[in-house]
Amino acid sequence: MIANYVVTTMLMSVIETERLIIRPLRMDDLEACHRLFLDMRWADAKLSDDENLARRREWLEWTIRSYVELDRLNQPPYGERVVALKENAQFVGLIGLVPLLAPFSQLPHFGGIESAPFSAETGLFWAVSPALQGKGFATEAARALIDYAFGTLKLGRILAGTEYDNAPSIAVMRRLGMRIERNPFPKPPWFQVTGILEAHARS
Repeated sequence: MIANYVVTTMLMSVIETERLIIRPLRMDDLEACHRLFLDMRWADAKLSDDENLARRREWLEWTIRSYVELDRLNQPPYGERVVALKENAQFVGLIGLVPLLAPFSQLPHFGGIESAPFSAETGLFWAVSPALQGKGFATEAARALIDYAFGTLKLGRILAGTEYDNAPSIAVMRRLGMRIERNPFPKPPWFQVTGILEAHARS
């Protein structure tokens, strides 16, 4: 016997805030994304500008295609979206829901177990162009995406990760109401600061 159930779309609609629009990426966002990666120093320094641009194009094509493929599989709408100014459509940066894989049980909130096995969580990613930082855009966009994650997707928890010295990102986490925890163990060295926001505890 086949059970009856309703499949709802996992395609994320455009989200608007007071100042911003959060929308899917398009191929004409290539130059803006390439510039963002260069400005944030995320581009591969060993590659030429043309090679980095080619990599960004491949990533952009994959990201755009993943919107449809994830929806077909009834999977969460992972992947980056554009954050743009509502008044003039200026590119501000990127934000998205991303899969995270780390030994989260090493954190005090999850038990503080040294050498804990890795587990998967839903993460919140954001990146704002350096020229537009300090205006509250990251916090505004992140709050809107959290509302979507908890309200529409019914997630119970969302995490964000960063490095010990990334004070601006940690400040955004605090403004979002996240619990900030540092990995109390030396390994893995890249697992440093995690922001934790539980749906039931959100103020």
